[in-house]
Amino acid sequence: MVRICAKSVLWLSVVTGIVFALGGCKPASRPGASNSSGDIPVGVYLSFTGSTATFGESTFKGIQLATEEINAQGGINGRKIALHKEDDRSDAQEARSAVTKLIQRDGVVAVLGEVASSRSLAAAPICQENKIPMISPSSTNPQVTQVGDYIFRVCFIDPFQGAVMAKFAAETLKVKRVAVLTDVKNDYSVGLAKYFKETFTKLGGQIVAEKSYSEGDPDFRAQLTAIKAANPEAIFVPGYYSEVGTIARQARELGIRVPFLGGDGWDSPKLVEGAGNALEGSYFSNHYSHESTDPAVQRFVAKFKQRFNGEVPDALAALGYDAANILFDAIRRAGSTDPTKIRDALAQTKDFPGVTGRITIDADRNAVKPAVILQIRGKEFKYVQTIQP
Repeated sequence: MVRICAKSVLWLSVVTGIVFALGGCKPASRPGASNSSGDIPVGVYLSFTGSTATFGESTFKGIQLATEEINAQGGINGRKIALHKEDDRSDAQEARSAVTKLIQRDGVVAVLGEVASSRSLAAAPICQENKIPMISPSSTNPQVTQVGDYIFRVCFIDPFQGAVMAKFAAETLKVKRVAVLTDVKNDYSVGLAKYFKETFTKLGGQIVAEKSYSEGDPDFRAQLTAIKAANPEAIFVPGYYSEVGTIARQARELGIRVPFLGGDGWDSPKLVEGAGNALEGSYFSNHYSHESTDPAVQRFVAKFKQRFNGEVPDALAALGYDAANILFDAIRRAGSTDPTKIRDALAQTKDFPGVTGRITIDADRNAVKPAVILQIRGKEFKYVQTIQP
C-alpha cells in the first residue's frame, strides 16, 4: 500500500510538472488583449538601483509624466494606462528576470526599457519569444533591435553616434591624434568605440592608443599612464558616467590636460559630481538639449519642472517620455491592445513629433533622428550643435 501511494504521488508530481512546464513556455493571459475594459497593463524595467541608477530614475520620470498626461485625457479608447515596473538593479541577468515577471505575472501588452544596451540585449529575447513589443528608450547598440521584429527603439544607434563624434573631433576640434579608453564589460561602449575609430581613421585621424577597463573598476592610472605616453590631442571614453568622472579626475592628477570626448552614457548629474572640474570643456553626444528653442522641447521642460520640483529633464527623461508616447500612439492607432497589432502599428510610425526630434521607425525598427553635441561648463551641459542623420 505504501509503494502504491508513493507511485501515485510520483505520477501526480510528474503530471503537475509537465503542466507547469508547458504553461511556462507561453505568456500569461493578456488582460489588455482579451478584455475590452479595465486598465491597459504596460511593463517598465529599468535600473532603479545599482551602478547606473540615475538612468532608470530619469527615464521613469519621463514615462511617468507621459502616462499621467494621457490618463488625465481619459486614457486610450476610454481605458487608462497602468504601469507595472521592475528594478533590474543595473544587471543583465536581473533584466531577464524582470521582463519575465512583467509578462508572465502582470500580463503586460508591451514593455518599455532598458537604457543600457547589455541589459536590453539580455531581456529582448524574452519579449521576442513571448511576442510582446519592447521599446528601448536609449539602448544604442545596433544588435538590440536585431533580436527580432518585436524589438524597437526611439534613439539613434551607435554607428551614427560614433560617426558624429569622430567628425566633430576631426572637423570641428581639428584634432589628428586620439586615444580610446573602452569599457569592455558593456556592449554599448565596445560598439561606440568601434564606430568612432572607423570613422575617425577614414577622416585621416590616428588612434594613438587603445586601452580598456571594466565597469566597476576604481583605478585607471595604468591605462591613463600609457595613454599619456602616446601624446593624444583628445581622449574618447564611450563609457557610463559611473566611471567617466573618476577617469577624468585621475587623468588630471597624472598631468593629462587634453579634452575628453564621449557619448550619451555620460548624461547624468552625477558625472560632474564624480569629476569635479576635471571634465571642464569636454564634449559628448546626446539625444536632445533642454536649451533647444523648439516649442515642443520647451513645453516638455516646463511640464517636467512643474511635476518634479523644478528638476531640469535630461536626455534620458526626454527619451522615456518619447518612448511612452510612441507606444501610446501605436496602441491608439492599432485600435487594440493585442500585442501583435501594437507591434504592427509601432513599425508604421512616421514623423512622430517627439521631444528628441521627429521620429520615424525604419525597416530595422530603429529611429531615424538627429544628435546634438554638448559641452561641459561648470555643472551644466551646454548646447554646441545639432548633427542631422
